[in-house]
Amino acid sequence: MTTEIEIGQGKRARRAYSFDDVAVVPSRRTRDPEDVSVSWQIDAYHVDIPVLAAPMDSVMSPATAIELGRLGGIGVLDLEGLWTRYEDPTSKLQEIVDVDPAEATKRLQSLYAEPVKPELITQRLGEIRDAEVTVAGSLSPQRTQEHWRTVVEAGVDLFVIRGNTVSAEHVSSQAEPLNLKRFIYELDVPVIVGGAATYTAGLHLMRTGAAGVLVGFGGGAAHTTRVALGIHAPMASAVADVAAARRDYLDESGGRYVHLIADGGVGRSGDIVKAVACGADAVMLGAALARASDVPGQGWHWGPEAHHPELPRGERVRVETVGTLAEILHGPSSSADGTLNLVGALRRAMATTGYSDLKEFQRVEVVVSPYSPF
Repeated sequence: MTTEIEIGQGKRARRAYSFDDVAVVPSRRTRDPEDVSVSWQIDAYHVDIPVLAAPMDSVMSPATAIELGRLGGIGVLDLEGLWTRYEDPTSKLQEIVDVDPAEATKRLQSLYAEPVKPELITQRLGEIRDAEVTVAGSLSPQRTQEHWRTVVEAGVDLFVIRGNTVSAEHVSSQAEPLNLKRFIYELDVPVIVGGAATYTAGLHLMRTGAAGVLVGFGGGAAHTTRVALGIHAPMASAVADVAAARRDYLDESGGRYVHLIADGGVGRSGDIVKAVACGADAVMLGAALARASDVPGQGWHWGPEAHHPELPRGERVRVETVGTLAEILHGPSSSADGTLNLVGALRRAMATTGYSDLKEFQRVEVVVSPYSPF
């Protein structure tokens, strides 16, 4: 049943909820955290923890992608980032860290105006492959047709097509749009595509043959999409809506399961818990990992929306550092604010509510309970 609110006599709106608006409820059973499994599998790839790193230069370099792989997750490299535009982007990253806030957006636009070099895509993905971890790279829908062959030939394991919103029915009078269904069908590697924030958008992306769908729209810490475009999708409702689409697609397709990855609004450990409770199989983390002392951003965080040449919808933000990548994911934690030991917190929440694995935990009771201590 959908509850609508009257905005005015000429407009009604559906009530939607963010992760801050909901909470999970303990059941009659509890477990030991050691007995809980947080692993999952997408296509042929078994993943120890339900964490993908967002393809953002403040978070991911080839080295940090390798480190995240060794810590049990998947690092997704931005194949339109500084690492594929410059042979050695170290000094460019330092410029972004050091630049005056008033000049940050303009400097980002200037640095990212350098063309993407196909040979650097091959080189960076090769560095990750040589470390024998899962190789994942991301392109925007606009650049996929230009660079996909280079990405596949470099030996990528998971191909991520990521944008603020990705449609299976993009319409353009300027150029032939990417036919996702045909593209995914002809590709030899599994594709994760998104964002999608509604039942209909999610269902259409599942019908393209994607192995996974990114759920979200412009909800990250470095985004200003709501301010710039007036568009926002509260994440608890978005994940639950796309999870409903997956349920219906499972019947429609005769049993094909599409993985959902919550992408946006997942800044602390409690958000991961609630994302899975609403139906996600995994989460894509940006700001949460940008707080690591051993990632490129050095306590600063920015995404591709921040350097759009015509209409930036993001900015460089200060997130501070709280620990190493290993400490953020696996602890130990010296803080009670949900920024450290993210995986340990998920295990404990699952144990406290009596669930043994992620699929089971998607059935946990959720209540509307608006509360934000931060």
